[in-house]
Amino acid sequence: MRQSEAGMRLSSRDWAAFRKRLTRQWALKYHKIGRTGKLEVVPTKLMGTKEDLSVAYSPGVAEPCLSIQQNEKFAYEYTAKGHLVGVITNGTAVLGLGNIGALAAKPVMEGKAVLFKKFADLDAFDLEVNCDDPVKLVNCDDPVKLVDLLVALEPTFGGVNLEDIKAPECFYVEREAQRRMSIPVFHDDQHGTAIIAGAGLINALEIIGKDISSIRVVVCGCGAAGFTCAKYFVSLGVQQQNLIAVDVKGVVYTGREDLSEPDNYLSEVAVDTPLRTLKEAVAGADVFLGLSADNLLTPKMLLYMAGNLLTPEMLLSMARDPLVFACANPIPEIDPEIAAATRPDVIMATGRSDFPNQINNVCAFPYIFRGALDCRARAVNEEMKRAATYAIAALAKRPVMKRRSPSAGDLIQLATAAAAATAAAAAEGEGGNAPVVFGKHYIIPKPFDERLLPEVAGAVVEAAIATGVARLADIDIVQYKRTLADLALRTSM
Repeated sequence: MRQSEAGMRLSSRDWAAFRKRLTRQWALKYHKIGRTGKLEVVPTKLMGTKEDLSVAYSPGVAEPCLSIQQNEKFAYEYTAKGHLVGVITNGTAVLGLGNIGALAAKPVMEGKAVLFKKFADLDAFDLEVNCDDPVKLVNCDDPVKLVDLLVALEPTFGGVNLEDIKAPECFYVEREAQRRMSIPVFHDDQHGTAIIAGAGLINALEIIGKDISSIRVVVCGCGAAGFTCAKYFVSLGVQQQNLIAVDVKGVVYTGREDLSEPDNYLSEVAVDTPLRTLKEAVAGADVFLGLSADNLLTPKMLLYMAGNLLTPEMLLSMARDPLVFACANPIPEIDPEIAAATRPDVIMATGRSDFPNQINNVCAFPYIFRGALDCRARAVNEEMKRAATYAIAALAKRPVMKRRSPSAGDLIQLATAAAAATAAAAAEGEGGNAPVVFGKHYIIPKPFDERLLPEVAGAVVEAAIATGVARLADIDIVQYKRTLADLALRTSM
């Protein structure tokens, strides 16, 4: 139960609905304040005189153009390419809203670009590709053309963040774009979630003393995030036969009729099992990972599955010290308060900021791109993803250090940032007030942990160099991390 401002006692569901109404009103006003939207372009060079303009544009601009023509590496020295990310969508799977179209997805893509700037000091352009107009270059029913567009845009960006593209097209688009391009292409809906959930899994297992190779895992929801998390957990050490995936048709098992269809990606996570329902799969399981989405469920199943999908009875049937990562938004697969009351030994994580242990992609994607772009990586490979996971996991086990005392010059910045910092802390709600000590209520660093930038980006650069995908292999990692730590401190003020 939660306490509203009016003093009424509300259930968690009613409280969530109340907050959603308030958030909707403020969100609309927020996006209209001042210059509409969340982004603007700001020049990085002086342009106050005619002479400045003659260098920034014609005739002086010809010199860097000719240098790049002779050697493409100069694009990283004379342009923004090396710190510019393309945030690209076709609007077919936007958050929990579904296929709302490219234009309606623009606020989300602008928001993603803001996160790149806030957390990693990377610039980003959002590109919303019109899927519905057959006159346009791209048709969402033809992912081949979307790949062609991405390849054609390679000269513009240092890396591409694919966003909110529905499954199974997203798998083909990312795979083909990676094959044809020599810059990082990363679908965050898949890999960002997997990287953070993987870090939480590693730490939670350490707390309860279970071996990853012997646990049983149930993944509920097999869209882009759920499918990729299932495969990623296996790469971390979960045995394939011990992982059961469940979608709207039930358990994904070998021989299921629909899996015989050509190119059904679910066949990659199918196992030979007599289990057929979620209830059967959960019994005796050590881990429940929920990535279900209401819009993917049939009306008949909504009564049973939309939010509160994991019942107390199912939770009681799980193994000792169960791990429940209920990431459905806005209503988790089980209410955290109900879960704790049902199983005091549960370790709980959600996709929400008002509970401890938020599975939040922002703890990963800004820093993965920062590391990848800083070493000019040709791709984000599996080793780089795992390096990010282990770096994030390690941070949660390290004490959160107090910041150094600010200098006189810092004090002005600190004063002007105080209100924003207070608002950010309040926005984290109960999750932000939980003790920042490694344990069942703190298995994942909080999004505003400024250590994430140097540690995760540094780990990504090390992995890129070790695996040969970094064009710049002579980076001093210790100094690099120091530089990013200073940057993180400045940008957090």
